[in-house]
This record gives sequence, structure tokens and C-alpha cells, in this order.
Amino acid sequence: MNFYSVVDQAIALLRQRGRVTYRALKRQFDLDDEALADLTEELIYGQRLAADEDGRVLVWTGDMPMVTEPHVSQSPSGQPSTTHEDPPAHAETPPVSPMSDAERRQLTVMFCDLVDSTALSGQLDPEDLRDVVRAYQQMCSAVITCFDGHIAQLLGDGLLVYFGYPHAHEDDPQRAVRAGLGILAAMDDLSSRLRREKGITLALRLGIHTGLVVVGAMGGAQRQSRAVGTGRNAQYRRQIPRTGSAQYDCYQ
Repeated sequence: MNFYSVVDQAIALLRQRGRVTYRALKRQFDLDDEALADLTEELIYGQRLAADEDGRVLVWTGDMPMVTEPHVSQSPSGQPSTTHEDPPAHAETPPVSPMSDAERRQLTVMFCDLVDSTALSGQLDPEDLRDVVRAYQQMCSAVITCFDGHIAQLLGDGLLVYFGYPHAHEDDPQRAVRAGLGILAAMDDLSSRLRREKGITLALRLGIHTGLVVVGAMGGAQRQSRAVGTGRNAQYRRQIPRTGSAQYDCYQ
């Protein structure tokens, strides 16, 4: 895995968790002290997405809101006084707009899940199984984010991922395939670590399907969600082998 692949995965992890210790970064990405120093310098000074806290923790700053300037007015004495404008006393909350009508679009869908997860649940304590599934989900999420994919659902140890919704690209099928290969490459590292620490080996299945879909609201008044419906025009499907290694580069 090259340096900027680690940078992109670290950005995704930091964005998701908000705060990450340097020790956790070393363990997650198997870094030595020099590589950790390069990574933190890139995140803090190169990308300006994080801040150091006590030399032990990285804090995500990439989505910090802009500070609103206070309103300055003149007091009766002629001196400027600083106040914050209050909202109108009877301001009404704007109505929530209903979910838009269904739309037809080209979409690439990827699904991945762990192999023999039921048997795995019989080998591990519930707490250990939770840690394993979370590590696997975080690893997948980092790679998927790298290729601008959208995780639509987490279904136990399965992930349903969209490429082309809500943000479309001309090369969404290629992004999905490269994300799948990237997940396989990262899975090799994760499986090796879990083999050493817990004596288990992980494998996964990946499936990719591309075609025309209809995206729209499903459900009743109490609960609604965005759902994707496929038809006869779905035209491309590819199974990626459950094991193997590959190199990948993130899209910027």
C-alpha cells in the first residue's frame, strides 16, 4: 500500500471517528515512528484536516463550521458595542420538504460480506466478534470513501454500496471495481493481523452490478427511506474473487 493510500484511509477514519490517537494509527496501518511522523505532518500541515492535541491525539478539523462575525453597532456614548443579532421573536421553522419524486438513473451497486460469518460467531466471544466486524467495516468504509462511493446500508457483516448516487461520475463502474480490488488488498492486511492476534482468518465476497434503476422514497408516513429498484435493463455483473491481493490508487 503506497503512502497516499494510507493518507486517504487515515482521512476517512479520522473523519468518521473525530479523534484518533497516534498509537491507534500506528496499530491500524502498521506504521513505524518515521512513517507516523510523515502521516501526521501531511494531515496537519499538508492537507490541513487535523490538529494535534498534547502530542498524543489527532483531532479532525476538516468540517469545522465558519465562525459568524458579531454585529457591531454604535452605543449611545458613541463607542462600538458588540452584540449578536437575535432571531425574530415569532420566527417559524421552515417546513420540511417532502422527499423528491423517484428518478431514473444509471447506478453501479456493490455488495460485500464476510464468508462463513455464522461459523465465526461461534468461535468468538460477542465482544471480540463486534471488534472484528467493526474493524472490517471501517476498513471497507475507508476504501469506499476513497472512490466516492456511498454506503447505503450496513446489513450485519454486509455492506450495500452505491456508485453513482447521490454523486454521479462517468466512470462509476470502474470506480466500483477498483474499490473492490482495494478492499481485497486491505483485507489481506486485516486478515493477517487478526490471524496473529485472534487466530482467525477472514475472507469476503464481492459482487458488482450496473444498470438503469429508479431511486425514490419507500415506506409510510412514520418511516421513509431511499430505495433502488432495478429492471430488465440492468446489464453488467461481475463477481470479484473472495481472496487475492491488488494495488489500487485513490481518486482525488
